[in-house]
This record gives sequence, C-alpha cells and structure tokens, in this order.
Amino acid sequence: MLTPNDDPMKHLFLFVFIFNFYLVSAQISFNSGNVQLDADLNIINTQARKDLSSFRTDMTLSYNVSDKKLDYMGVNLGMVPGEIYLALEISRITRVSLDNVLIVYRKHKSKGWGVIAKQLGIKPGSSEFHQLKNRASSKKGKGHGKKHKKQVRSNAS
Repeated sequence: MLTPNDDPMKHLFLFVFIFNFYLVSAQISFNSGNVQLDADLNIINTQARKDLSSFRTDMTLSYNVSDKKLDYMGVNLGMVPGEIYLALEISRITRVSLDNVLIVYRKHKSKGWGVIAKQLGIKPGSSEFHQLKNRASSKKGKGHGKKHKKQVRSNAS
C-alpha cells in the first residue's frame, strides 16, 4: 500500500527489477528438438549463473575461446551461458568456426537451436547429435560449485 510519502517510481522500479529477475532465473526453452538436451542445457545454465567465473574459465580452457569473444556472445548477442556452451560445442563437433556458428545463430535464433544445429550439419539422430547430447549431459554433471568429499584412507599397517 502506498502512503503519501512513498515515491511511486521506487515501487515501479522494484517491480520491474523483481520481474526481470524472475524472467532471467526462469527455465529457458532452447528448442533443440530434444527434451533431455534442453533440460541438460538448463542445468548448465543454472550452474554457470551460480559461478560465472568458473564457467568462463572452463569455456576458455575447453574451447580455446577468448574472454573478449565470451563477452561479445553474452553482451552483444544476449546469449545465456547454456547457449554459449552450445555454440562452442556445435563449433567443435562440426569443425565450423565459432564466428560462422554465430552468424547462423543470429539468422535463425528465433527458430531455436534445433534449426541452428541442422543448418550447421547436425541432423536429429545423427552421431553428431548424440555426441552433442552426451557431452551436454556429462558437462552438467560437473556442476560448478559442487563440493566433492575427499575419501579418507585408513592405514592398515
């Protein structure tokens, strides 16, 4: 409830901020054509948002991509971490340059990643598609920020 001393713009700003946070944290529809791949990409996306620095380091080391290129993908193209991962992985699998993958992305992003992958030569059910699914599944299992318990060895001397 507004009181005479409340600034309505503050309430509007707060509402817009909360609404945008909700939209950003909501599940993304990657439209890959595969429910499991979309679910795995959402997990990758969520994990990356929890520890963006580790995600960026992982992408830089795994795909030999510069921080500048990651910034371009995230800021200029508006790609979320799951999309950045997917673009890099598609580039690796198809041996198409990342720049060419991004050209296809810009042209077909409204149609989804399934169409983008097809345009780049990854057909549904192909070995390349299975490779993409399997790598995404194993990547999400590496969960950034998860703590691994060390096993304690007992000395039986």
